[in-house]
Amino acid sequence: MTLAEIAALLGLNLAVSLVVMLGLSVWAVRSNRIGVIDGAWPLLLAGLAAVTFAATEGDPVRKGLLLWLVTLWALPQAWRRLSPAVRRAADARYAGVATALAARGRWRPALASLLLFFLPQGALAWLTALPVQLGQIDFLPPVGWIGWTGAVLAVLGIGLEGLGSLKLATHRKAPAVGAPSPAGPRRWLLRPDYLGDLAVWWGLCLIASETGPGRWSVLGPLFLTFAMAHWATTENPRRERDGG
Repeated sequence: MTLAEIAALLGLNLAVSLVVMLGLSVWAVRSNRIGVIDGAWPLLLAGLAAVTFAATEGDPVRKGLLLWLVTLWALPQAWRRLSPAVRRAADARYAGVATALAARGRWRPALASLLLFFLPQGALAWLTALPVQLGQIDFLPPVGWIGWTGAVLAVLGIGLEGLGSLKLATHRKAPAVGAPSPAGPRRWLLRPDYLGDLAVWWGLCLIASETGPGRWSVLGPLFLTFAMAHWATTENPRRERDGG
């Protein structure tokens, strides 16, 4: 693909991501289920991989690895985040923030939810998913040892993320009482799901990086690493106990 064609593909995927989030925002606000955005996030990343799979003619082995690995990662994540208890906690959390910010800025809560949650997450999903987009473009070279190493890392990350989710579910049923959880990157050691997510996306980046366009996909896992270090790891213990 030419540079212009790659830019057109990425532009199409960004438009798809934003339109999906726009439609989801309308439904979520009307049904008072804003928390579905958490479950939609992994599904949107897998959806971008599927759209790219249909639109490109790259190496079928690499394309298959990227699509199936991100799907195997996304489905359990969405299932857990859309479970009634977790989603209700997310509903309350997002609705509270949207209402407070809407009152401060004299916006309607629906507009606040769209501009603060849904559209930004649509754009950030597109950024995070760069490995499963750019990695599917080129036919050559075939998957080499770097790509297969990335595939192994991604599989290990999926397993680690599952282990972390199980640990978090156990913690919610019987939250520990005692010293506060450490903040910052040290907290990753207590949250295997964070490490698992990073392993998955850095693994997918390795698969993509064997191609020319795929080398630029490093921006995706770099953003995710920054987000994990500065946002996800600053969640408070009460949010975790309540299912957020």
